[in-house]
Order: sequence, then C-alpha cells, then structure tokens
Amino acid sequence: MNAQVHRSDAPKRAAGQAPACAVRLIDRRTGTALRVNGTPLVIFTRDPAAAVAELLEGRDATLWEARVDAIETEGTK
Repeated sequence: MNAQVHRSDAPKRAAGQAPACAVRLIDRRTGTALRVNGTPLVIFTRDPAAAVAELLEGRDATLWEARVDAIETEGTK
C-alpha cells in the first residue's frame, strides 16, 4: 500500500486499472469505522483486495471487517 509512484508513471498506471475505491476498517461490535485521532481511517485505492488484506492483517476477523465502496465507475474517470 505504501509503494511510491513517480509522477510520470501515475497516468500510465491509472489507465486500464480497476475503478477507484474507498476502503474502511469497521468494528463489528459498534458498526463504526476505525478512527485515528478522531478521523475515520479511509484508504483510497485501485487495488481493494490488497488494501483489505493490509487492514485486516493481525486483526481478529470476528471483531473487524473491511468495507469497500466504489468512488469511481468505469464510465466516470
């Protein structure tokens, strides 16, 4: 998730990839998003599977779930 992309490579990498998504870590007990310093943690990505894996790594799956919301569709880039 923390891979750096050089500015010149960004447009090439974005072309033909999956739509952008917002991934949130949700506490199953409360139904609310994990907050860091009061702000809900949201990861914006084109690879939601990798973001979900990173968010859930080392966490109890009975207590946490990752929610993926599309913020861009194929027709609205």
